[in-house]
Amino acid sequence: MLMLFGQLRGLTGSELEERVNKLIKMTDLTKHADKQTQFYSGGNKRKLSVAVALIGSPSLILLDEPTAGVDPVSRRKIWRILAQARNNTGAAILLTTHSMEESEALCNRLAIMVNGRFRCLGSIQQLKTKYGEGYTLIIKMKREDQDNAQRIGAIKAHIESNLQGANLKDDHQGMLQYHVVNPSITLSHLFKFMSYMKTHFALEDYLISDTSLEQIFLTFARAQRASSE
Repeated sequence: MLMLFGQLRGLTGSELEERVNKLIKMTDLTKHADKQTQFYSGGNKRKLSVAVALIGSPSLILLDEPTAGVDPVSRRKIWRILAQARNNTGAAILLTTHSMEESEALCNRLAIMVNGRFRCLGSIQQLKTKYGEGYTLIIKMKREDQDNAQRIGAIKAHIESNLQGANLKDDHQGMLQYHVVNPSITLSHLFKFMSYMKTHFALEDYLISDTSLEQIFLTFARAQRASSE
C-alpha cells in the first residue's frame, strides 16, 4: 500500500523504496510489512494511515482523529511519529481530536469548537491564561485517616475558613478535590498554605494544577448550552 501511495505522490525507484522502508521503521510496522492490511490490529491500521499521510513529505498534513479507538501504547507511538515528522520536515499538521491529552501532546496552537461554532484560537498557555479559572487542588489523606470522619471534617473546615473561593468538587475514598477560583489567591500562596496543611494534618500528599483544557472546553460548552435554552 505504501508503494502505491508513494507512486501516486510521484516517488519512483530507489527514492520510493528508501522512503517506504523509512516509514515502515518509523511506524514500527517492520514485522507486519508483508501482511495484508485486513489482518492488521486497530493500532497498526492507524499507524499505517499515518504512514500513508506522511509519504511524499507533504508540507501540509490533515488528520481526522488519528488515534481514535487506539490503545494507550499505540496512541503514544503515533504521537511520537507525528512529532518526529513535524520536527524533521517542518510540515504543518492540522488535526481534529476529542482528546484534550492529545491536543496538549501535539499542538502548538489550538482551536476549540462547540456545536460547530468556532470559539477560540491560540497557544495552549494563551487559552489557559485567558479562559482558565483558578486552580485544581487534590488532597490525599493517609490510609489510616481515609475513614476518619472527624479528621476529614477538620480538614474541610480549615480549608473553608482559610481558603476563600475553594469549592469542594469531590470527596471519595480519602481524596478531596477543590476548585479554587478566588483570583486573589496566587500559586505561591496556595503552595505555602498546602505545605502547612500537609504538616499540620499529616496528609499523604497533595496536587495543585492550573485549569485543564478539558475544563476550558466544558466552560464553553456550558455557555453554549445556556445561550441555546
